[in-house]
Amino acid sequence: MTTTHTTAEWQALDAAHYLHPFTDHKSLAARGTRVITHAEGVYLHDSEGHRILDGMSGLWCVALGYGRRELAEAAYRQMQELPYYNSFFQCANPPAIELADRLARLSPPQFQHAFFTGSGSESNDTMVRMVRRYWELRGQPERQVIISRWNGYHGSTMAGASLGGMKAMHSQGGLPIPGIVHIGQPYWFECGGDLDPDEFGLKAARELEQKILEIGPDKVAAFIGEPVQGAGGVIIPPRTYWPEVQRIVDRYGILFASDEVICGFGRTGEWFGCEHFGTRPDFMTLAKAITSGYQPLGALMVADRVAQVLVGEGGEFFHGFTYSGHPVAAAVANANLEILERERIVERVRTEIAPYWAARWRELADHPLVGEARTLGLFGALELVPRKPSRAFFPERGAVGTRCRDLSVKNGLVMRAVWDTMIAAPPLVITPAEIDELVSKAVQTLDQLHQELRRDGLA
Repeated sequence: MTTTHTTAEWQALDAAHYLHPFTDHKSLAARGTRVITHAEGVYLHDSEGHRILDGMSGLWCVALGYGRRELAEAAYRQMQELPYYNSFFQCANPPAIELADRLARLSPPQFQHAFFTGSGSESNDTMVRMVRRYWELRGQPERQVIISRWNGYHGSTMAGASLGGMKAMHSQGGLPIPGIVHIGQPYWFECGGDLDPDEFGLKAARELEQKILEIGPDKVAAFIGEPVQGAGGVIIPPRTYWPEVQRIVDRYGILFASDEVICGFGRTGEWFGCEHFGTRPDFMTLAKAITSGYQPLGALMVADRVAQVLVGEGGEFFHGFTYSGHPVAAAVANANLEILERERIVERVRTEIAPYWAARWRELADHPLVGEARTLGLFGALELVPRKPSRAFFPERGAVGTRCRDLSVKNGLVMRAVWDTMIAAPPLVITPAEIDELVSKAVQTLDQLHQELRRDGLA
């Protein structure tokens, strides 16, 4: 039985009881939440009847778009047969076993083992535990330190938020936890100065080597990075960056974790971001598009050189979750990945949709507010600037991006603001006609914003 309320009634109930993630609740209560009621394809519908093109795939996850009946049916069938059982006590279930096998087949060849979690945050927490356990078993328990990057995002659990480099998150809750340190990000637009992108890519990568030497190579356990920093603003590293990082981790023998929570399952035009950039990680953390967001599920892929030590020498690994290998989530993931393979969606992104997306998105670089329009696969970012060709930012950083985001939603398009960077990552099934619509709505939004900023003396 479906309960029906007016928008005002939903908003009142929401304000009274619902604590949202990453939200100023006082501000939200004053303006009222947007209530999303249903969705199909690449479109959302709210309680006031607006149809909105979802340019962010939910939170980077709805790869197949909304309303795929096969995924709902997979969940229903599994709920009837085995709705839940745990993976403790030497037990397993067929969908989880099948999913582990499928992931081993889809992943780069060094990965033959999967550990299941409920989210990307849990996958990154698991990686921390497993990295440190590996070095204990190798007789080097002093190798505890994990190096990450400022402005990276690895979740919001205690370990995940510590790995991430979001300083606002670190300001609350006593973060980061011990044994996690950070280096700079490969963000040429903000940090590149007078260097060309290739020079800057090498400089940014070599911060890793400097940090390893500062700490001591015998103390460093691992380095973690997103192939493309998603929540940090779609930071696409220069082409020189990842080869140099790979050289450094190889030289010092440290483990390397590729956080594929956003990049994995086709977003870059390859199955995994590490394949696009040619790196050879020891771990891949997965979530989001593994089920197209239809069920919560995460995974940690573990390379053979680590798994052989854990399995062959490790004894019991004292770590796990109630919902590790949840049969319904695993069944949906299997159905989702089968569709991605059967419909050749990753190949379609690489050869057809991403090139069209890049061509249309980069047209936005001509707009007077846009200092850079960058893409990779089905990622896109626009750097909003007060004047061109300068890479300067607006005086109150983030205020213009927030205005742009709100205007965009009013115009029927979800884009996300990271400070004054507008980012997009539409479902992988988006069509050229829908890309045209997305870009048209972005232009409309930029034009309106430019008019407002000129009125206010900010552009």
